[in-house]
Amino acid sequence: MRGLPYAVKQALEKARDSALLGVEVYNKPAVKFKSAGYITLMVIAWTALYHAVFLKRKMKPYYRKENSRRYLRVDGDYKYWELIECLRQYYGNDTQNPMRRNLEFFIPLRNKIEHRLLPELDSNIFGECQAMLLNFDDMLEKEFGAKYRIREALSFALQMYPSSEGLAAAIRRNRSSKAAAKFIESYRSALDAGVWQSPQYAFKAFLIQVANHESRDALSVQFRSYDKLPDEEKANLAKLVALVKYKQPQVANADTLRPYDVVKRVQKGLDAPMEMRHGKAVEKFNMSWHTRCWQHYKARPAGGSNQPEQTDAKYCIYDKRHKDYSYTETWVQFLIQELRKPETWDAIGRI
Repeated sequence: MRGLPYAVKQALEKARDSALLGVEVYNKPAVKFKSAGYITLMVIAWTALYHAVFLKRKMKPYYRKENSRRYLRVDGDYKYWELIECLRQYYGNDTQNPMRRNLEFFIPLRNKIEHRLLPELDSNIFGECQAMLLNFDDMLEKEFGAKYRIREALSFALQMYPSSEGLAAAIRRNRSSKAAAKFIESYRSALDAGVWQSPQYAFKAFLIQVANHESRDALSVQFRSYDKLPDEEKANLAKLVALVKYKQPQVANADTLRPYDVVKRVQKGLDAPMEMRHGKAVEKFNMSWHTRCWQHYKARPAGGSNQPEQTDAKYCIYDKRHKDYSYTETWVQFLIQELRKPETWDAIGRI
């Protein structure tokens, strides 16, 4: 890491070490806390990597005090951007970037599983976990060069055949996994088709056992992208396997939130949760503010609309039977992210 500024070097070392530790935890056969340990360490790795990128670009990844150029401090240290803020700063308005959507999947999921033992979810989120690591290595090369990649330090883990148990069966076997499983289904169902099918969102592969290669020097396991195969090989592969792309349909009330719950969650997530109005402390974000938000972002139609089902499915779902609306976890995280910006708060306040 010669030639890099000290702060960049420190953040980059932290990022690479955290990623390697995450892989080590995931690949230990006796560890049942695989996904939770891996996701927690990879979120740390990604956050540190973005900090390294920003610092290299002469940006300071710290929160500022409201209406001030001075930076916030917590216990004497700068308050660094969390991963969700790093994504906003790095990708801007590109909200459908598959790499970004992959990381946005893990931020709330980490909070759901890090305090629970839910090994039955491991196989069901393997695709997202694998993409999270491959994307990390690609980002290292993109921002710092090929010599910083970690793939040379990794090898294939020896594995037994993974469980074929579906998500529904996993829920029946362990009811404590219900909330996390429903979040996974809800998040996936709200993805655009292009994001869902992208290998940067989730890595999907068939592992087919073959006889030994004629060449003694051939690699035992090789990755080959389906899109890059010759037409003849694609045709042969089609004879062997049926590539079934399944997308969970949107279901009303599937791990969605009532407006009241959204207000409480956003209120809790904002940096300044209370403010003074008419001489007393009141909640900064309330039901009136939530109404302004869905109007501003066109998350749902106005009351009395002839087409109440015309919602932005990423954020809001119409329940025809009950004739009301519920909201997604993505909506909550989006509002917290947007309302932290003073200019956004002012714009919505004028509605």
